[in-house]
Amino acid sequence: MLTSLEVKIVVLLVMIQMHIIDDYCLQGKLANFKQRRWWEQNYPDAMYKKDYLMALFLHAFSWTFMTMLPVVVYRILLGDLPLWCYGVFAVNWLIHGVVDHFKANKLAINLIVDQSIHLVQVVVTWVVLVLL
Repeated sequence: MLTSLEVKIVVLLVMIQMHIIDDYCLQGKLANFKQRRWWEQNYPDAMYKKDYLMALFLHAFSWTFMTMLPVVVYRILLGDLPLWCYGVFAVNWLIHGVVDHFKANKLAINLIVDQSIHLVQVVVTWVVLVLL
């Protein structure tokens, strides 16, 4: 039988794995679609000028959903999923979208910074929703 701490560590490890799966395996076409210059090169018409924002929005949602799924299941199994968890979801969704925008469009950060921020998001979410 796992101890409470062991279960909490497994939740963190699954969250990290979900981050890797969503950010590397599941993005598919969204990896291109969230880049403004991809749209400029492939669909230069003015009507497509802001379409990259939808791809950023959707990828950030997917990543947030996937990374928070293990901790939400953990909280549900405990019988305690407070309403403020949705606020944590919204903050992670926003941060992920902004960080990806700075990497994919502003070209202001590299992959190391991008992934470091996302991993900090995962750990902070775990601390807030599992340890506290």
